[in-house]
Amino acid sequence: MNENIICWFEIYVKDMERAKKFYSEVIGTEFTDAPAPGDAGEMKMAFFSSMENQGVSGALIEMPGTKEGDGHSLNTMVYFPTQECTQEESRVQQAGGHVVRPKFSIGDFGFCSICTDSEGNAFGLFSMQ
Repeated sequence: MNENIICWFEIYVKDMERAKKFYSEVIGTEFTDAPAPGDAGEMKMAFFSSMENQGVSGALIEMPGTKEGDGHSLNTMVYFPTQECTQEESRVQQAGGHVVRPKFSIGDFGFCSICTDSEGNAFGLFSMQ
């Protein structure tokens, strides 16, 4: 049985290329474009590159009928592991996003920053330092 708390995530976007550029600039990830699965129709899908020992992956999804973020609601939250989250946080605004809450302590569990991406979706950056 998989021991990960999260097994998959999808981030809904308005503009696939803009969203891929944003995440590449902020967290240094690469993407693999994939065809729409099954009967998904006009869906565009780009898988996040897998990170060694991460065990969880996901995709950016662009398709009619989905609701991307509005920049204010925190209806989906994913956290990206970092060495020290202020490094990635410092690149968010230049990449087209917004830092909602700069790095803050979560006690013995480390630190995180809350941001929104170029599509208005909320995400977190996590580090132990």
